[in-house]
Amino acid sequence: MPESHATANPRMGAVLAFDFGERRIGVAVGESLLGHAHPLTVIDSAANAERFAAIAALIEEWQPSQLVVGLPLSLDGEEHAMTLRCRRFGNQLRGRFALAVDYVDERLSSVEAAGRLRDNGVNARNARGRIDAVAAQIILQSYFDAHPAPASPLTPPTT
Repeated sequence: MPESHATANPRMGAVLAFDFGERRIGVAVGESLLGHAHPLTVIDSAANAERFAAIAALIEEWQPSQLVVGLPLSLDGEEHAMTLRCRRFGNQLRGRFALAVDYVDERLSSVEAAGRLRDNGVNARNARGRIDAVAAQIILQSYFDAHPAPASPLTPPTT
């Protein structure tokens, strides 16, 4: 379930989502009007300066209207140490890039990502770096599914 702290409805435009980890950050991108997420890349660095430089480059390239961060919770919905790290990461994103940041419950997104890759014939050894980007895609798709874009004024009403 999405946990929104920034917007009740998504803004129009590109949205970047992050599956934050201590070593790697998976990144996905989507367009809020289309409501469809795609895995983008994995930032593979533990150094904050390198991470935020890579994120700045992605923000420059995609010009997102907002950001989404996966929020890890225990299976019973409780917060833990990694939850607090993800909230801190989201706060840093908001402060550095002056963009709205929403959080999405990411429970089991990495397990689902590994399963999707396995179902597509990618073995675990080759999938290691890709799992995080697919997990970010799952996080962003969950966000889009919970926050559908308003109907376009060009779309005829259904009766």
